[in-house]
Amino acid sequence: QKNSCVLPEDLKNFYLMTDGFQMTWSVKTDDTPMPLGSMVINSVSKLCRLGGSSVYTLPSAPTLADLEDDTDEDGNGDKPEKPHFDSRSLIFELDPCNGNGKVCLVYKYVEPVISPDTEIWFLDRALYWHFLTKTFTAYYRLLITHLGLPQWQYAFTSYGVSPQAKQWFNMYKPITINTALLSEEADSFVNKLDPNKVFKSKNKTPVLKKKAPSQPPGSQKSHTSMTSAKTSSLAGNSSRK
Repeated sequence: QKNSCVLPEDLKNFYLMTDGFQMTWSVKTDDTPMPLGSMVINSVSKLCRLGGSSVYTLPSAPTLADLEDDTDEDGNGDKPEKPHFDSRSLIFELDPCNGNGKVCLVYKYVEPVISPDTEIWFLDRALYWHFLTKTFTAYYRLLITHLGLPQWQYAFTSYGVSPQAKQWFNMYKPITINTALLSEEADSFVNKLDPNKVFKSKNKTPVLKKKAPSQPPGSQKSHTSMTSAKTSSLAGNSSRK
């Protein structure tokens, strides 16, 4: 009511079940637990609006709208239009990301009657926007899938996660981090094989050996007797001579 906007249905159902969500997990190194993963969805009372006040408490201090970079073109191709800190968007913080950025619920095209259509964006520490999902449900699945690993939101940026965070990804989510690399450098990771050669039939035509025709025993005996008779007749002729 304060900001004249309506929560999307999936996020509304989430808050009806629980007022926010926080889960952390640790790894043990040298028998000492070390906090690693963190999954956070702010409670309703902590859904703070971004861009509504100045960054500093000094008089005439710049606001986030003053610091916003408008050099990027909006809505190029399939890329959705990025949020703005001025009156064109309403932005609420869903996750502070342990100081590595902010995951935000964004209402766009603010009008007297605000549309309930929202998107989930990631705001990095340099105040650049990176699109995550169109719905809260899809973002919640991403959060669980990435186990709340440090800086996992940077996997959806053009510069990726830091080398230290990449080591944790390789340990606990190797498929996720390798899939991201695969999309960037497909030629380096795809094993190019010709399935026609791999699954080619290796059956060779058997070579038939010629066998001598088998003869019945009677014919062998008659052949032997004829040979012996012929030999004896030749011996008799030679003796007569």
